[in-house]
Amino acid sequence: MNQLTGTIPSSIDKGLPNLRFLYLGINQFSGNIPSSISNLSSLFIFDITNNSFTGHIPINLGNLRSLRNLKLTENQFTNDLSILEQEFLTSLSNCKNLANLQLGENPITGPLPKSLGSSNISASLEKFVVASCNITGTIPSEIGNLSSLFWLHLRDNNLNGMIPETLGRLRNLQSLLLYGNKLHGPIPNSFCNLENMFYINLVENRLSGPLPSCLGNLPSLQEIHLADNLFNSNIPSTLWSSNRLQIVSLSRNLFEGSLFDAIGNMNSLSGLYLSGNQLTGSIPSSIGDLHSLTYLRLQNNKFDGSIPSSLGNLEMLQYLDLSQNILSGSIPMSLETLKYLDYFNVSFNELTGQIPDGGHFGNFTLELFIGNKGLCGASRFNVKVCKGNTPKSSRRNLLLRYILPPIALIILVAAAIMIYLFKSHGKNSTLLCFSESNLGLKHKRISYCEILRATNNLDIANLVGKGSIGSVYKGTISKEIIYAIKVLDLDVQGAFKSFDTECQIMRSLRHRNLVKVITSCSNLDFKALVLEYMPNGNLEKWLYSPNYSLNIGQRLGIMIDVASAIEYLHQGYSSPVVHCDLKPSNILLDEDMLGRVGDFGIAKLLTHDQRMAQTKTLGTIGYMSPEYGSGGLVSTFVDVYSYGILLMETFTKKRPTDELFLGELTMKGWVSESFPNIIIQIVDAELLNAYANIEECLVSIMELAIECTADLPDERPNMKDVHVRLKKINI
Repeated sequence: MNQLTGTIPSSIDKGLPNLRFLYLGINQFSGNIPSSISNLSSLFIFDITNNSFTGHIPINLGNLRSLRNLKLTENQFTNDLSILEQEFLTSLSNCKNLANLQLGENPITGPLPKSLGSSNISASLEKFVVASCNITGTIPSEIGNLSSLFWLHLRDNNLNGMIPETLGRLRNLQSLLLYGNKLHGPIPNSFCNLENMFYINLVENRLSGPLPSCLGNLPSLQEIHLADNLFNSNIPSTLWSSNRLQIVSLSRNLFEGSLFDAIGNMNSLSGLYLSGNQLTGSIPSSIGDLHSLTYLRLQNNKFDGSIPSSLGNLEMLQYLDLSQNILSGSIPMSLETLKYLDYFNVSFNELTGQIPDGGHFGNFTLELFIGNKGLCGASRFNVKVCKGNTPKSSRRNLLLRYILPPIALIILVAAAIMIYLFKSHGKNSTLLCFSESNLGLKHKRISYCEILRATNNLDIANLVGKGSIGSVYKGTISKEIIYAIKVLDLDVQGAFKSFDTECQIMRSLRHRNLVKVITSCSNLDFKALVLEYMPNGNLEKWLYSPNYSLNIGQRLGIMIDVASAIEYLHQGYSSPVVHCDLKPSNILLDEDMLGRVGDFGIAKLLTHDQRMAQTKTLGTIGYMSPEYGSGGLVSTFVDVYSYGILLMETFTKKRPTDELFLGELTMKGWVSESFPNIIIQIVDAELLNAYANIEECLVSIMELAIECTADLPDERPNMKDVHVRLKKINI
C-alpha cells in the first residue's frame, strides 16, 4: 500500500535470482510483465494486485514450478479466455502447487476454458477468482474436478446457462460467489453435498424454481444471499430450523406461503431480508426470540394480522421495515424500548391506534407512517389527534398530572446536587471513562483529567479546529506524542449520536487514508475522541488560506488518497460504510501531505442486502446529492456525488457555496458548461503553466467529476472505478 510507480525491471531475474516472495500490490506500477519473471524458479508468491499493468498475461508464468499464489487482480490485462485456454492456463499446468489463482477485475473476455478442470492444477487449486471481468458463456461442468477448491468467485460477469450439477462435487467449497450474472434455472440438488459451505451469494441472476430443502441442513452454512432472482414456491421449512444461519437474504423473488413459528429457533440470525415477495399470513411472535437480530425487512409482501408485541424483545434491532403489507391493529408500545432502532417503516398498511412517541420514535418522520388511515398521534405525523376519553388515556392523564411531577422534582434536585458535587470535587479526580479498548482498540483508558492535562485545561492556544458539534485541540498524552483531541459539545443536538456513530464505525476500519481513532473518554457530561494528529491541517486550509499553496500533483495525489479511502469504505469493509459528509475540512493531511478522511459523526453503515437506507439529512449544503438532500436517501453513490463536487472544488478553488453560484447556477452546472473547451478558464490560476499537458490532465479530471455528479445515482461510477481512472491520469 504505497504509491510506487514505474515498471518491473526486465533484469529482475539477474538482480534477484533467488526471489521467493514478490508483493507489489496496491501501487501504481504499469507496463507489461517482463518475460524474465519466468526465470525466477524459486518464486512462491507473485502478487501485483491493484496496479495498472497492461498487455497480455504472459504464458511463460507456467515455468514458475514453485508458484503457489498468483494474484493479478485489478489491473488492465487484456486476454481472450479462448486464447488463455490454449496458452496461459495450459502453461499453468506445470505449476502443480498452485493454490491461489486470482485474475479478477481485468478486461479479459470470452468463456471459461473447459481445460481448467482437466489440468494438473485441478488437485491443488484452492482459490479461483475471476470476478468483475467480462466472462461470457456457461460455467463449464469440468470445474467440478477442482477437488481442493474452497473459493469459487465468478461474480459480476456475463455468465449464462445453468449452474452445473458438478459443483456438488466440490466437497471442500466454503465460499461461492456467482452474483451479478445471467444464470438461469434452479439451484442444483447436488448442493446438498456441500457440507463445508458457509457463504452462498447468487444475487442478481435469473435463477428460478423452488429452493432445495436441504439448504437449511448444511452444517456450516452461515449466510445465504439469493435476492433479485425468480425463485418461487414456499421457502423450505428446514431453513427456519437452522441455528447456524446468520443472514438470510431472499428479497425480490416470487416466494409464497407463510413463515413458521420455528423461525424463533434461529438464534444466530442477525439479518432477515424477505422484502418484495408474495408471502402471506401473520408475522410469527417467535421472531421476538431472535435476540441477535439487527435487520428485519419484510416490506412489500402480503402479511396480515397484527405486529407482534414480542418484537420489543429484539434489543439489538436497528432496522425494521414492515411497509406495504396488510397489517392491522396497533403499533406495539413495546417498540419504544428498542434503544438501537434507527429505522422503522410501517407505511401503507391498515394500522390503527396511537403512534408511539417514546424512545427513537421521537426521531421518525411522517412518511414512515403514511397510508394507514386509522393511526393517530402527534401533529408532526400529520395524523388525527388521539381521543383522550378512554380509560387508558384517563389513567395516563392522572399519571402525568399527579404522579410524574413530584418524581421529576426529586430527580431534578438530585441532579442539581450531583452537579454541585461534580464541580466541587469531580474534576480534580479521575472520572469514569472508557477507551476504545472497549471497541476493539488496544490503547489504555484515558481519563477526563488526562484530557485536561494534555490540552492545558482546553486552552484556546491548543485549539486547532472547530466544527458544528465540537472543537478539536492538540495535546500531548504520553511519550511526548501529539494527538488531536475532539471534544464534543453535548449541548448541540445530535452530539451523543455522533460520538456513538464514530466509535461504532471506526472501531473496525483500518486503512492508511483514514484518520485513526486512538482512544476515547466518555462519561455523563463529557465525551472526547483521541485521534491521530495531522500536522498539516486540512485541505480547506491549503486551498483557501493565503500562505498555503498546492500544485497540481499534490492536489491529484490527495484526491487519489481520498478515493482510495472511500473505495475501502464502500467495498473493502465487511459492510458498506457511507461517509455522508465529504468536504475539504474533513480531508486531513499528515506530515507527508497524504490525504486522510476523517469525521465519521454522521456516517451510515449499510448491510450486504442494503443498497439504500433512509436517514436524517445532516450533510453539508453544496456537497449533498439530490436524493440525500431532498429525501434523506443514503447509498454509496451519495459519497460519489460529494467526491465529484470535491474534485471540482480542489481544482477550481471555488466553494460550491461561492457567491458566483447564485440563482440556478451551481458548481456542477458551471463546470459542465465549461467542459471541455474552456475548462482551462475556470480552474485555479495557480495551476496553469505548470506542465506541458496541463489542459489534457484537467479535462480528464473534470470529466470524471461531472460523471460523479450525475443526478441519478445509477448513472454515477462507483468509487473503485473513480480510483482506477484517477490513478491513470498522467501529469
